[in-house]
Amino acid sequence: MNRFFLILLIFIGLSNWASAQDFETGVSNDEIEMAKYDKDPQANAVFLNEFGNTRIDEYMDHIRLIHTYHAKIKIFTKEGLKHGTIEIPIHNGDNSAEEVNNVTGFTYYKDDNGIIQKAEFESKKVYTVKDYKYGSTVKFALPALRPGCVIEFKYELISPYWDHFRGWTFQDDIPKINSQYEVHIPGFWNFNASIRGVLKLTKSTSEVERECFSSGGSKADCSHITYDMKDIPAFVDEDFMTARKNFLSAIYFELVEFTNPYTSVKTVVTKEWSDVDRQLKIADEFGSQVKRTSLLKERIASVIAGKTDELDKAKTLYAWIKSQIKWNDYIGIYSSEGEKKALDTHSGSIADINLTLITALNAAGLNAEAVLLSTRDHGMVNTLYPVLTDFNYVIARLTIGEQTYLLDATDPLLSFGLLPLKCINDKGRVISMTKPSYWMELSTQQKAATTHMFDLTLLENGKLKGSIVNYYKGYDAYEKRKAIKKFNSIDEYVEDFDEKQPKLKVLKSDITNLDSLESPLRETFEVEIDAFDNTNHDKLAFNPYFWEKRTTNPFKLAERDYPVDWAYASDKRLVLIMHLPAQYTVETPPQVVAYSLPNKGGMFATTFENQDNNTFTFSNITQFNKSVYDPAEYPYLKELFNKIILTEKGDMIFKKK
Repeated sequence: MNRFFLILLIFIGLSNWASAQDFETGVSNDEIEMAKYDKDPQANAVFLNEFGNTRIDEYMDHIRLIHTYHAKIKIFTKEGLKHGTIEIPIHNGDNSAEEVNNVTGFTYYKDDNGIIQKAEFESKKVYTVKDYKYGSTVKFALPALRPGCVIEFKYELISPYWDHFRGWTFQDDIPKINSQYEVHIPGFWNFNASIRGVLKLTKSTSEVERECFSSGGSKADCSHITYDMKDIPAFVDEDFMTARKNFLSAIYFELVEFTNPYTSVKTVVTKEWSDVDRQLKIADEFGSQVKRTSLLKERIASVIAGKTDELDKAKTLYAWIKSQIKWNDYIGIYSSEGEKKALDTHSGSIADINLTLITALNAAGLNAEAVLLSTRDHGMVNTLYPVLTDFNYVIARLTIGEQTYLLDATDPLLSFGLLPLKCINDKGRVISMTKPSYWMELSTQQKAATTHMFDLTLLENGKLKGSIVNYYKGYDAYEKRKAIKKFNSIDEYVEDFDEKQPKLKVLKSDITNLDSLESPLRETFEVEIDAFDNTNHDKLAFNPYFWEKRTTNPFKLAERDYPVDWAYASDKRLVLIMHLPAQYTVETPPQVVAYSLPNKGGMFATTFENQDNNTFTFSNITQFNKSVYDPAEYPYLKELFNKIILTEKGDMIFKKK
């Protein structure tokens, strides 16, 4: 899990004095001869050394953030050659932009005669790709790349955004032998630093640099801090995790306050939540929108006419907002169009839609509040102090009696009370118009539930014929509805489904409750299946898991330092009723097993019942009762999947009498 601790950067006398410096350019024979990294023999490359330096200083008569970067990487394999292409993201503002200068690079390698050669990078081959209005990527590739080479490069990044002091990521996709970062912060600026991840610093030192900063006649001492980490393992992404930056070992900086060197005016940036509450409540694009209930009372009057039950009112208004405003793909916590324009144009951002929903619910006499959150791909929020840029999404929190509902009206296929997966991410901040804000856990009581029911008959020709009925509830229903709605019609969906099942032929189909979001989605197929690979009809091998057989374990790491986060619990069931011809009997029944996770965390179980000589019933269930499993539970999850895969390999044997 995330581990935050606060380091207040203030000028104090410390006994440990920093002596950090960049490493020397060049390559040794040992680095050229290095065939693998002993601490990670499977690594396709390794950082031999990495150094960064960031300072706030005067540059071309302007105060700038100046960042220098130097790295040396050993490449072992063809797969590792990708590390020879360097990408540097930069930010572009309306009137200013970051720039990358002084790019240098070398590739060291042995030629056919065993002599070390040095290929120098041509700076004119640096190019910039514009990703979107405010973001670009500077790219360049080192020359003469080949397995066994060592690459080395440096660059300087100049940024006008000194309020966003550059952080440092110690961990990467490949291991690092050494990574060192030093910062120089003049006394005019005060930052909070937070270290994230499970790895510990090898060394951290600090000193005061006298009069290191001078601008406009003003001078200041600097806090010079060095962070060093050695023998850093590669970070390996795996299924069922939130944003990787939540778990990478890294250091981040947040501006607390600064004093203008020219005017001596102090500005406090990091405030208390009480300050943020006041700011949000009076903001035209947030609190002022929520308070304008009078604007919506007339509009919603006919929508909820005759409805007296509060939950009924809420569901009706939720469905109405979804039908009235289509999401324009813009996210953020502030309204961009305003409620009236969003309703009139039937288009709006996340904030436009959900703030309008909150206002409508309150206009109907219900108790609704806004919840600020960070989506799963955006990272977790810092709960130590307010950082509004940590949040990129807003939803509604509705309270009726003792029951709380979290609502997002941006997706027409979301049922009432079902949050999209991207929103289930640690904690959210509830912003009330009448009381102080507070944290709440972003979790869901709804689960993903699917039941497959098969009623099949073995024919004389060795084929299976019968019906398949699938029931989907909760998140599984939501995902299935999204999958179906991608097609122009249900017939197109069924045709696509038929084509993707080469051994199955759909004879007839029916789908119910596609648009009834509060009801389970049901699919019914009459099918004919070629379920047997062998042509010897005296003995037929049949795998009862043919529908969704699991063959690979999603968990491959020996250890995992971050949680397994499904976001919601799940329940998958299969019931198979099989009718055999009179001349067949079950020679080898399926394996009956019952495996469980500790503390009732989940289970996998099967049952088999031979009802008579010609009919049997087989069923299985896979349950995961928790939405998040911590790293200590990882080995048990991994072993459970190993057992599931082994069990599902087993075939039944039908034998002619």
